[in-house]
Amino acid sequence: MFDLIDGLPVHPLVVHAVVVLMPLAVLGTLAIAARPAWRVAYGPLVTGVALVATVLVPVATSSGEALEKRVGNPGIHAELGDTLLWFAIPVVVLAAALTLLERRRAAGKPLPGPDAVRTVVAALAVVAALACAVQVYRVGDSGARAVWGDQVASSTPSPGASSE
Repeated sequence: MFDLIDGLPVHPLVVHAVVVLMPLAVLGTLAIAARPAWRVAYGPLVTGVALVATVLVPVATSSGEALEKRVGNPGIHAELGDTLLWFAIPVVVLAAALTLLERRRAAGKPLPGPDAVRTVVAALAVVAALACAVQVYRVGDSGARAVWGDQVASSTPSPGASSE
């Protein structure tokens, strides 16, 4: 299903959306965790971006499996890619929780549990966002190495090219 669009593999197209949106979701989650005043205004946007990025992760994985059948096993990249969803889901859930808790507080509704709940959720959101950022990097790096590693490592610099 997620193999080709107009003769081009779907995987690189979808992956680029994930590679852009997931770091934006991570940065947004870190921002709303650090600045409670931003949660009401920007929380829904951050949660939406995180949700779209998370929904695209299984599409990227499925299209990667289709591409693997055409070009061969990408090695560790496939294994790392399969784990990304489990790093993305907590970012969505915690960004949404931060937003909802702050909206309840701003509306004057009592918060469930002690006041420290917001602080704990914010701390968990920071940890989840940082872990997700590291995993996005690991998946992307392994994918780049799977695609470009042999060509770049074996190429010789052109005359006059700087080695710095």
